[in-house]
Amino acid sequence: MPTLIRLVISLLFLVGLVYVGMFVLVAYVEPKPKQETIRIPTRELLGEPVVPALGTQAPAATPAPAATTTP
Repeated sequence: MPTLIRLVISLLFLVGLVYVGMFVLVAYVEPKPKQETIRIPTRELLGEPVVPALGTQAPAATPAPAATTTP
C-alpha cells in the first residue's frame, strides 16, 4: 500500500509540473504574428495542363468514351 501511495503522489507531482509549465508558457510567451505568402503557379490558375519535367514520363492519357449512336 505505501508503494501505491508513493506512485500516486509521484504521478500527481509530475502532472503538477506539466500544469505549471503550461501556465508559464501561456502567461509569458507571446506569439509573433508574421505575414505568409503562398505562390500559386499561373498554370494552375488558368487551368493549363501540367507539362512533365524533362526525364520524367508523362501520365498515360485516358481515351474519351466512344460516342454511340442509336438508330
